[in-house]
Amino acid sequence: METYDTYSPEYLRYLELLSKEYPTQAATFTEIINLQAIVNLPKGTEHFMSDLHGEYEAFYHILNNCSGVIREKVEMIFSDKMSKAEQDDLLTLIYYPKEKLNMLYREGKVNDDWARTTLERMIDLAKLLSSKYTRSKVRKAMPEVFRFVIDELLHAQPDEDQNQLVYHMKILDTILETGSTRQFIYALANLIKRLAVDHLHIIGDIYDRGAHADKIMDTLMHHHSLDIQWGNHDVLWMGAAAGNAACIANVLRNNIRYHNMEILESGYGISLRPFALFALDTYKQDDGMEPMVKAINVIVAKLEGQTIYRHPDYNMDDRLLFHKIDWEKGVITLGGKTYELKTKDFPTVNPQDPYTLSPEEHQLMNDIQVEFTESERLQRHIRFLYSHGSLYRCMNNNLLFHGGLPLNEDGSFKEIYLDGKPYKGKAFMDKAEHLIRRAYDQRDTDSLDYMWYLWCGADSPVSGRIVKTFERSYIIDESTWKEPQNAYYRLNRDKDECIKILHEFGIDSPQGHIINGHTPVKVKKGESPIRAEGKEICIDGGFCKAYQGSTGIAGYTLIFNSHGIRIKSHYPFEDVYQALMNNVDIDSESTQVELEPKRVMIGDTDNGKKLLQMIRDLKALLEAYRQGVILERRPNP
Repeated sequence: METYDTYSPEYLRYLELLSKEYPTQAATFTEIINLQAIVNLPKGTEHFMSDLHGEYEAFYHILNNCSGVIREKVEMIFSDKMSKAEQDDLLTLIYYPKEKLNMLYREGKVNDDWARTTLERMIDLAKLLSSKYTRSKVRKAMPEVFRFVIDELLHAQPDEDQNQLVYHMKILDTILETGSTRQFIYALANLIKRLAVDHLHIIGDIYDRGAHADKIMDTLMHHHSLDIQWGNHDVLWMGAAAGNAACIANVLRNNIRYHNMEILESGYGISLRPFALFALDTYKQDDGMEPMVKAINVIVAKLEGQTIYRHPDYNMDDRLLFHKIDWEKGVITLGGKTYELKTKDFPTVNPQDPYTLSPEEHQLMNDIQVEFTESERLQRHIRFLYSHGSLYRCMNNNLLFHGGLPLNEDGSFKEIYLDGKPYKGKAFMDKAEHLIRRAYDQRDTDSLDYMWYLWCGADSPVSGRIVKTFERSYIIDESTWKEPQNAYYRLNRDKDECIKILHEFGIDSPQGHIINGHTPVKVKKGESPIRAEGKEICIDGGFCKAYQGSTGIAGYTLIFNSHGIRIKSHYPFEDVYQALMNNVDIDSESTQVELEPKRVMIGDTDNGKKLLQMIRDLKALLEAYRQGVILERRPNP
C-alpha cells in the first residue's frame, strides 16, 4: 500500500475533504466494508425503450409489467402453486393495483383470506426481486411510511421455535385488522416494479404521432432512475419550446396531419382555434386536402425557406423548392421532369416573394410562439428533457444514441463545420449537444436554427436523411418521396465499422454494443433488430400504431441484466380496460442477444468502477488516520 509520503499535495487535500464525511477510523472502515459488499452483488437490470411516439397506454403497460420480467418471476415461483388464471389475476393487480382493487371490491372478492394470501404472494415475489440488492437499497425503495414493516416482512426467516414466522403472521393480522390492506398492496406493487428494473433508458422520440406524449413525460418525471437520449422529434419540440418558428410550424404540421391536436390544446394549453378559423376562411375544401393541412404546409415551406437562406452553411439549397412551383398550372419541374401537385390553392403566397409570411400568417405564428414559450407544463417537460437527457450516453460498455453518427461513404467520420470550425466523430456529437443546450439557455438565432436543422438535416445525428417535407406535402408522385440516408444507416450492419465507432467513444470491451432506434425494424420483411454480428441493436419496433403495419410488431424492449442481453418483441396492446377486465397482458417474445462469459457484478459496471475508486480512497484515508497524517474528528463529549 502507498504511504502518505507518496501522495501528492492535491490528493492529501482531497483526503482532508473526505475526512469531513468519514471523520473516524470506524466510520471509514465501516464504509469500506459496505462498498466492498455492494461491488460484489450482481448488477441491476437495465431496460431500454425507444420511439414511444406518444403511445402512452402501451408504454405505461410495459413499464408496469417491466417488459414481461414480472410475469417470468411469478411463473418461476408459483407455477406449481397457482393456476394460470390466479397468476394472471396477481399480475394485473401488480400492474394496476388501484384499478384492479376497485374492481375486486365492487365484485365482492376482497376478504381476509384473499388479502392474506395475496400479501404473502407479493412478499414472496418482492423477496426474490430484492435478493440482488443491498438491504439498504431495498429499504430506500420502500415508501417511508411502511418501510419498517415491509422490511421485517421481507426478512422474516424460519427458526427453531417458528418465532419469526409467528411474528410475520402477527404483522399480517394487524394489517388486516387496521384496514390497511389497500395501502400495503399499493406499496408492495410499487416496490416489486421498482426492484424489477433498476434503471431505464429512453433512446429518443417520446413525442409526435401518438396522442399522449405529455402523459409519458409526466410518468418519466416520477421514475426512480432513468436517462434519455434525444430523438429528432424530441429536439423538434425542444426547439419549439425555445421559440424557433420553423420548429413550431413542424410540430403543428405533425400533429395536424395525425389529427392529434389534443396534446397541444388539452396537454399544453396551446389553442389552435384561431389557426383553424384562419384555415377555414382562407383555403378551399374541394380538392381533397384539409384546409388546416394546406395552411400549415405553406407556413412550413415559407419558414424553412427563410432558415435555409439564413444558413448557406447547411448546404440545403436543393430543399428550396417552393418558388419553383407553377402556381397557375399547379405543377413543379424537378430534374427535368414535371410533377402534378395535390393542390393549386395557394391564396397566401406572393409569387414574387414566396417565402414571406402573409400578415395574417405572421400574426398567427407570433401568437402561437408566445403560447409555446409560456406554456408552463410544456416548459416543465422540456426542462426535464434537458436535465435528464443528452445526445448520446456511454454506460456499461453500451453506446446509446437515437439516430446515427455522420459517416462518409468509405466509413470514415464525416467532418462537419459548426460555428465555423470542423468537427467529426465524438467531438462533433459533443459540439452538437453544446448547441442544443445553448439554444434553450441563450435563444440566439444560430443555435435555434440549428435545432430545426437537427430535425431534418442530412448531417444531423438524430435525423441523418434528406427529409422530403415539400414532396410529401405537395407532390402526388410518391417516387419523389424517397429520403436518402447518411452512410451510417448502411454501414451499421458492418461489425468492424461498429467496433470503430465504439472505440471512438472509449468503449473497447468485447461486450460493447451500439444501441439506437429511429429506423423502424420491418420484422414482417425479415429484418432483424440485431445487426453487425450483435454489435449494433436497433430497438425501434413500432410502438407507434402508425408504424405497426410495416413493422409487424408493436415495439421492442432491450433487457440487460447480470447474465447478458436479450430483446423482447411486443405485440399490440389492446387497452387498460381489457387488461383489467380480462387480465390481458402484452404478448412478448424473448430473444437472447448475448450471454455474458461470467456474471456481471456491480464492480464491473461504470458505477462500480467509481465505487472501487472510492474504496481505494477510503483505504488511503484509513492509512492517513493510522499514521497520524490526518487526525480523527472526534465528537465533543
